[in-house]
Amino acid sequence: MGQPVRTSPARVSLSTASCYPLGCAQSFELGARLGYDGMEIMVWTDPVSQSPDALNALSQQHGLPVVAIHAPTLLLTQRVWGTDPWPKLERSCEVAQAVGAGTVVVHPPFRWQREYARAFVDGVRELEERTGVDLAVENMYPWRARGREILAYLPGWDPTEHDYRHVTLDLSHAATAGSDLLDMADTLGDRLRHVHLTDGNGSAKDEHLVPGRGRMPAAELLERLAAQQWEGEVVVEITTRRARSAQEREDDLAESLAFARLNLAAAGAPSRP
Repeated sequence: MGQPVRTSPARVSLSTASCYPLGCAQSFELGARLGYDGMEIMVWTDPVSQSPDALNALSQQHGLPVVAIHAPTLLLTQRVWGTDPWPKLERSCEVAQAVGAGTVVVHPPFRWQREYARAFVDGVRELEERTGVDLAVENMYPWRARGREILAYLPGWDPTEHDYRHVTLDLSHAATAGSDLLDMADTLGDRLRHVHLTDGNGSAKDEHLVPGRGRMPAAELLERLAAQQWEGEVVVEITTRRARSAQEREDDLAESLAFARLNLAAAGAPSRP
């Protein structure tokens, strides 16, 4: 008789960014219908993404917990909640507390935010201690122009080089950076709190492909995490904004969920004779 299949304790949740340009309400509906375990909220100009009351109502309506808040620290969300970065992180933590999310995902500062960048590592730690929310700093990538790399982030795009307690590992960003994904995960160890499941081919453009459609060892990463009984969050963050129809968007989201479930279970499956 074969050994029983062990599955990872990690949930598979859906980022509302995966449904852009759809808003939070439609994202929750899709997540529930497709069978996701929870939702990550990208805070942007959609008023619902900024409202704890509205998010709690959607969470209750669809039976999907909010597992993380993505702070508005992207280039395109620089003016959401003002332009001062520390109040934006404070407010992101407040929303996370109000909706029961344990994690806020944050990008490192841009190079022109020098004062913010100088205090970033210590400031993130202090904010975590004060709020009880994990701030999982996301890996980014060097910008490239005319064959040259541009320093776009301070203190740097690679979180393995800095003393963050919690890190988000984004597979598309790792592809663009040319990072060794598995080595990066091993280096992070217990600091790896959050995974943005997606894919990429190493293009200078941040692709956010459906996992399995690029070159990253996404399946192997999930299998390793499952074998370790990793208890972080797996969040599907793909781009569907170019989907030619609502059905194509839904198919891509369903395929991403199936990929995650299959590979999180693979580590515990009995070996073939």
